[in-house]
Amino acid sequence: MQNRKIIVGITQGDGNGIGYEVIIKALSDPRILEAFTPVIYGSSKILGFYRKGIHNIDQFDTYVINSAKDARPKRINVVNCLPDNVYVEPGQPSADSAKAAITSLERAVEDIREGDIDVLVTAPINKRSMAAQGFCHTGHTEYLEEQFGVKDGVMFMVSDRIRVAIVTGHIPLKDVPSSLSTEKILNKLRLMDASLKRDFCIDSPKIAVLSLNPHSGDGGLLGDEEQTIIIPAVKAARDEGIDAFGPYSPDGFFGLGNYSRFDATLAMYHDQGLAPFKAIAFEDGVNFTAGLPIVRTSPDHGTAFEMAGKDEADPRSMRAAIFRAIDIFNAREAYDALQEGKMTESRREQPARSGRAQIE
Repeated sequence: MQNRKIIVGITQGDGNGIGYEVIIKALSDPRILEAFTPVIYGSSKILGFYRKGIHNIDQFDTYVINSAKDARPKRINVVNCLPDNVYVEPGQPSADSAKAAITSLERAVEDIREGDIDVLVTAPINKRSMAAQGFCHTGHTEYLEEQFGVKDGVMFMVSDRIRVAIVTGHIPLKDVPSSLSTEKILNKLRLMDASLKRDFCIDSPKIAVLSLNPHSGDGGLLGDEEQTIIIPAVKAARDEGIDAFGPYSPDGFFGLGNYSRFDATLAMYHDQGLAPFKAIAFEDGVNFTAGLPIVRTSPDHGTAFEMAGKDEADPRSMRAAIFRAIDIFNAREAYDALQEGKMTESRREQPARSGRAQIE
């Protein structure tokens, strides 16, 4: 376990959205710098622009650095990775802001790969603008999976009240049924189970699985995916020792608050899981990518162009994303140390084998 402060890398996201505003507000209390060392990837020029438009912040001193290696504790460090002539247009998605978001992300990933930052927190991006600039991924999750050679990760929405993961991510709703399979659901359950143990310190996690069709298919009357795909996945998971239950019909499951009886819930598609999650925990919800070798979180909201530059953005989700990343980082260190201790103890308990025994 390390004694130094954790270095938190924060990407700017789309500079024309609310990313800078929520970053500034989240870091505005000087006491927060006692807990970790922030490194913002973006532009000190853009940061200064948004800083001027935010009221009720007495002090916000930044320290411009060329590399995260130069980050100083008790400072708000800024890696200037954008051109000096960068231009900002609050509320307007643009090619330049998309390129800047890509550059910020790439630089932060490079640094966390090298160990210069400990965790990654990503501000919101505009997926359409970035796709137009050659970003061949449907979001941060898919990009990071490719960068770190992970075949499959999990979009895990977490708060202190509820945790929801999804089987299918950023795909059209019409493609969801054909994208589901027993093995895919089973693999998500494996990843969730492992993450709940290692990242959230839950010894024996219980996971609820949602149905795809209304009323869980009504015995096949409203669809047979429950019978042919989801139930076999739940059974296979239980055979592996994973405490998975379901499938549950989402309306009654969330309406009756049954999610509180489980450590996490697996939804079949994006809005099935994220709509109730945001209704319950929008202010402090966090998007966490489980299954990666690094810790990455983000706020649970988008760029909110309509609010950009108006001093209206709520920083609670960004602040929660920062502290959640730190908590997960610490949990992983503790869990890995415990597992290593168990392995060492197990080796000690194994009886020594004499040469005579081996010959015999």
